[in-house]
Amino acid sequence: MVRRLLERQQAGELATRHVRAVAETVGVSERTVWRWLEQAKTTGQTEPGIRRGYAVSDEVWALLGEVGGNVAELRRRLAAAGGASVPSASTLHRVVRRDRRAGRALLVEREPVVAGPSRPDPLSELGLNVVAGQGTGGQAFLREQKHLAQVPVLVPGAQVVHTPAVRSVLRTVAHAAAVGAVVCLYGDAGQGKTVALQYALSQLPHPARARRIHAGVHPTVPELRRVLADALELGRRLPRGAGEANLTLVNALRQPRVLVLDEAQRLPGPALEFLRGLWDHPDTDTALVLAGAGSERALRRVPALASRVLTWELVPRLSQREVATVMAAFHPLWEDVSEDDVVWVDEHVGHGNFRTWAKLTSHLTAEIYGKSRAVVDRRMLERACARLMGPL
Repeated sequence: MVRRLLERQQAGELATRHVRAVAETVGVSERTVWRWLEQAKTTGQTEPGIRRGYAVSDEVWALLGEVGGNVAELRRRLAAAGGASVPSASTLHRVVRRDRRAGRALLVEREPVVAGPSRPDPLSELGLNVVAGQGTGGQAFLREQKHLAQVPVLVPGAQVVHTPAVRSVLRTVAHAAAVGAVVCLYGDAGQGKTVALQYALSQLPHPARARRIHAGVHPTVPELRRVLADALELGRRLPRGAGEANLTLVNALRQPRVLVLDEAQRLPGPALEFLRGLWDHPDTDTALVLAGAGSERALRRVPALASRVLTWELVPRLSQREVATVMAAFHPLWEDVSEDDVVWVDEHVGHGNFRTWAKLTSHLTAEIYGKSRAVVDRRMLERACARLMGPL
C-alpha cells in the first residue's frame, strides 16, 4: 500500500483521500500513514510498517465467531487460556474493526435452520406439525403460517402450546402493530421467544406485512440501512447519499407493518441511534420488535431509544408447576411419563428452558422411533439427559 502511495506521489497524483483510505483499511491514523510515506522515501522500504502491530490469527478469529462477535468475551477467553500476550481491549476492538472493514468474514454460531417438511422419514423431518383447536388440559395449539420461517423446534410431531407467555407476547405484538410502536422482547436463550413471536406474527390481521431482519454482528449504519431497505423491498431505489436514503426509509415506514429485528443485542450504539432516529420521525407508522437474549441491556445503553419502547416483554422460563402440563401438550411422548420423572428431568437438565426440553424430546423420539409400544422410563430419560449434559 505504501509503495502505491509513493508511486502516486512521485507521479503528482497523491491526494488526501488516498491516504485516508489506506488509514481506514489498516486501522491507523492518517498521520501514521504520512509518516510511513516519509520513511519509505528516506529508506526505500515500504512494507514493514504496514505489517507492524497485533494481528488476529485464524484460530482467534474463529473463536470470535463462537462468542457471537463479542470482542470483550473474546479477550476474557484469551486471558483465561493463559496466552503469552493478550492485547488491550482497545487494540483488540481496533484490529477486529479493521479486519471486518477490510472484508474478513466473521462466521457466527447461529441457531439451527430447520429444513422444510418434504422428506418422508419423520426422523429427518425437522419441521413443525402444528394443528388448530383445543388440546388436552385446555391448551390451545396454534397454526403456523406458510409465509413465515419455520419454528426451530427440532422435533417431528411437536405442537406449539398456548402458554401464558405466548398469550402475553401475542397481546404485546398486536398492540404494537396497531399503534406503530417499538417493543423489546427479551429473556434467556431458549425460553421460547422465537416460538411465541412466530405465533404472534401469524395471528396479525395482515401477517404478510411482517418482516424479519437479520442484521448480523455489530453492523455499521450503512449495513443496517441496506438490510432495512431489503426488508422494505426498496431494492436499488435506495439513494447513495445518507440523507436521501434515510428519507426514503422514512417514506417506506409510513405504511403500517411490523419489522422484527432478531438478535438486537448485537447492535452497536450507532446502529441503535440510527433506529431511534427513524422511529422518532412523526410519520413512521411501522411497529418495531427488537428481540433477543440481552436485547434489553443493549437498549438501555441508548436512553433515547429505550424511552420509546412501549412494552418490555419478558419471556420467562417454565415454572416447575407448568412443565408437566406444557410438555404433555407439546408432544404426545410426554403424556405417559410420570410427573416425578418430569420433575427429575427439570431439576437435573431442563431447568424450565423450552429449547432444552425440545432437544430432550428429539433424542427420546429418535430412540423410540420404529419400536412398538415403547415406554419412556427413567433409564431412557437418563440416557437422553447424558447426551446433553454428560453423565449425571
